[in-house]
Amino acid sequence: MTKNASGQPVWLKKVLISTAGVITYPLLHIINRLETKGAEHLRLLPDKNVLFVSNHHTYFMDVIALYHEVMKARSKKHVWFPAYLINPWGNFYFVAARETMESGFIPRILAYSGAVTVKRTWKEGNRLIQRPLDPADIQKIGLALTSGWVVTFPQGTTRPHAPGRIGTARVIKDFRPIVVPMVIDGFREAFDKTGLIPRKINVRLKIRFKKPLDIDYNEEAEIVLRQVMQAIEQNG
Repeated sequence: MTKNASGQPVWLKKVLISTAGVITYPLLHIINRLETKGAEHLRLLPDKNVLFVSNHHTYFMDVIALYHEVMKARSKKHVWFPAYLINPWGNFYFVAARETMESGFIPRILAYSGAVTVKRTWKEGNRLIQRPLDPADIQKIGLALTSGWVVTFPQGTTRPHAPGRIGTARVIKDFRPIVVPMVIDGFREAFDKTGLIPRKINVRLKIRFKKPLDIDYNEEAEIVLRQVMQAIEQNG
């Protein structure tokens, strides 16, 4: 059985992406209005070692919306729904907290669509902690980068303007990916915290892709993180 870099069966991942895409398209484009800017930057990216960094509104709908845009951009022949979901690209991954992806049946299923699960260094359940970075988690993200594109949320939380986590900078310094910042808006208004339950309709959802960052990979991790946080407009 062919598996991807995160150990998920490729056929199952593609089925889940297609199914979730069909189910969520109305939530993004009919019940609400998704507006995307800068998608042309995606078409210029290589097939591997690309890291998307973004602010975070909901646990899942942010990622699902990005999946739609990535699959659309990666489509060579079809660009319209649902054609871009017929044979979706299997080398797209998202970094997620392990406890989030193990929190219920639906998250466990969604994990097979490309989750790279990591342990939080600052929180466990409702308890604040201080835990060192697990080198194995960094390596898991690096393995996903060697085969495709990865999206991560440097803040590790849906709380706006929360501080960035140094692990993102460590990944950037260790694996030297192309770093594409993106800024989202409206998802927190339209959906609950999980992103699976609509709260409001006819909301303007926005995804704005920026040009890849010009990063000095030899800089200190704190400086790299500051550059990332400024790019995703969460440094205030």
